[in-house]
Amino acid sequence: MTLELKAASKVTRGITHIKPTSLVLETGHFNVLLGQTGSGKTSLIKLMAGLDPLASGQIFMDGVDVSKLSTQKRNISLVHQFFVNYPQMSVYDNIASPLRVAGMAKSEIDDRVAEAAKILQLEPMLKRRPQELSGGQQQRCALARAIAKESRAVFLDEPLANLDYKLREELREQLPELFAGRGAVVVYATSEPEEALLLGGKTALMDDGVVTQFGTTAAIYRKPENLTAARVFSDPPINSAEIVKAGSEARLKTGVSWTMSGVAADLPDGVYTVAVRPHHVTPVQAGPGAVALNGTVQVTELSGSESSAHFQMGDDGWVSLAHGVHPYEIGEEHAFYMDASQCFYFTPDGKLVA
Repeated sequence: MTLELKAASKVTRGITHIKPTSLVLETGHFNVLLGQTGSGKTSLIKLMAGLDPLASGQIFMDGVDVSKLSTQKRNISLVHQFFVNYPQMSVYDNIASPLRVAGMAKSEIDDRVAEAAKILQLEPMLKRRPQELSGGQQQRCALARAIAKESRAVFLDEPLANLDYKLREELREQLPELFAGRGAVVVYATSEPEEALLLGGKTALMDDGVVTQFGTTAAIYRKPENLTAARVFSDPPINSAEIVKAGSEARLKTGVSWTMSGVAADLPDGVYTVAVRPHHVTPVQAGPGAVALNGTVQVTELSGSESSAHFQMGDDGWVSLAHGVHPYEIGEEHAFYMDASQCFYFTPDGKLVA
């Protein structure tokens, strides 16, 4: 099964939400849409699901043009971040609802509901109403409905966003297994880079209604094609600043400099943008090649076993993320160390050069 977009776009009242997009999504892995709120993830899902009309382009499922088919005729399932279940129905009836609409025999409905309920651990709750379930159980009910329907495409629009941390972690681990081997194209929208990495598969990075890069998730993380993609795929935000390259030396406006190596050292002299992820900027010198930075601490955060510090260095705001608990004082000058071997370099128009 393949889901293909050919120059598909969405325009509402003269406002372009999705610019012409071409994309091929396949089975066998998760297809992740990664982008910040407002980047176009939900709009793209609505186009693929048939909930919104195309302004231009086409959508194909297994080579068949479904651009003008209704959502029902496309045989898809959609799970939202909100717990969308029918409150007047039991859990059993919620799971069975699309099967009844399809005119399926009762015996087959019973079998499919039983299988989905077993997979999602809902067997003891089949007679309950959604309001009698916890948030996690309600979302499991929505997922069970998608599994029982045996759709050709399943769209998961930030389905874990409204769950508590423990439930989110638990379901995130289970999701790839839930849909493995079912032959459906699975599309998962998220604003969290870490979630994309955990789910694996392939990722489409989205920004302002455009897919800026698409490919194997790990490969995109290791080598973003442009500065926009690097920014989308970093949380906390990736550090970036203008540098001047002369010979093999890179120099920030603050005067901090380092020796470039590998492909970067062979770049023509000129002005570039350097970008480095926060976990490669630490308060402890990790090796002899670390570049010393000094900045004024603006904000600090402690999250579990990690410490982050936002600091100002010249005109640029930087972020450090390090394992362990590190003492910071707001307003103090603090030393940080950048691993120059982990830097990306971009041209003035944002294209990756090294």
